[in-house]
Amino acid sequence: MATYVSMLRGINVGGNKRMKMEKLRESFEALGFKRVQTLIQSGNVVFQAAKSSPPALSKKIEQRLVEDFEFSVPVVTRTAEEMRQTVENNPFLKERGIDVEKIHVMFLSECPAPQAIAKLEAFTVAPGRSRCLGKEIYLYLPNGVAESKLMKAPLDRTLAIQATARNWKTVNSLHRMCQDCG
Repeated sequence: MATYVSMLRGINVGGNKRMKMEKLRESFEALGFKRVQTLIQSGNVVFQAAKSSPPALSKKIEQRLVEDFEFSVPVVTRTAEEMRQTVENNPFLKERGIDVEKIHVMFLSECPAPQAIAKLEAFTVAPGRSRCLGKEIYLYLPNGVAESKLMKAPLDRTLAIQATARNWKTVNSLHRMCQDCG
């Protein structure tokens, strides 16, 4: 069995796509996943499953969620090792004066095309910063998410792939949960 984390996009936000975490865990368990745990109410699930590709797991989970909740939810899945690398590769942690509470990571379903990265950089207005490393975009938003022009941009259309963002505290919590689960 391998350990994975799946991040659901856009649930329990503003009264839309309501999902109780107990029912979400039951959906994962119905897929045969083991040691299913959730973190906060925004759709973060750590679990064990037979070795599989994260995109295949995401698709399987998305299908199950439509059956169980009657609405579609984009899911991005990472292995425990990928979560470890996400934490270790954060380029902003090496810089002085960075407030870690202003760091976010956007998890992508696949690597974006170079032209999409160029468009993303055009949306990134100082003092906000972004850095794409593979299937993650690290964001430093010193004025907060609400004041960020980047987070108001049509990123899904720009990147043309599924994405979901988590703050740095949540990323680290998910990483620790992966370690404890394995």
